[in-house]
Amino acid sequence: MFVRQLLDCEEFVAGDGTILRELLHPDKHPIALRSSLAHAILPPNTSSHLHALATCEVYYILSGTGDMEIDAELRGIGPGDCIVIPPHAKQRLHNRSQSEPIVLLCIVDPAWQASDETVWP
Repeated sequence: MFVRQLLDCEEFVAGDGTILRELLHPDKHPIALRSSLAHAILPPNTSSHLHALATCEVYYILSGTGDMEIDAELRGIGPGDCIVIPPHAKQRLHNRSQSEPIVLLCIVDPAWQASDETVWP
C-alpha cells in the first residue's frame, strides 16, 4: 500500500507560478502509474503564467472561483468543475477573488516532465 499525506509533500512554486505539492509521480515514487498527480493553489487576485504541456492535463477544482483560459477561450470555473486541457493547448488560470485562493488537483498523463512544458512570461 502506498499512501502520501499532502502536508508531507514539499511545497514549491511551479513554472506556471502556482503553489504546488506533488502527491504522486511514477519517476519519484514506488508506484506503477502512468500519470502524475499534484495539488495546486493559485493565490487570490493572480493568474498562472501562460503555458502549454505536450501531454494531456486535467484540473479538478476543489475550492475557489475564477476563469480558465484554454487557447484564448475563457470560461468561469468553480468547485466541482473538471477541466480537460488537450496536449499543446495554451492555458492559464485566473483567480479573480480578492480573498480566496483557487485550490485544485492536477493530473498529467503521461506524467509531468519539465521537458514537456513551455512557459511564457
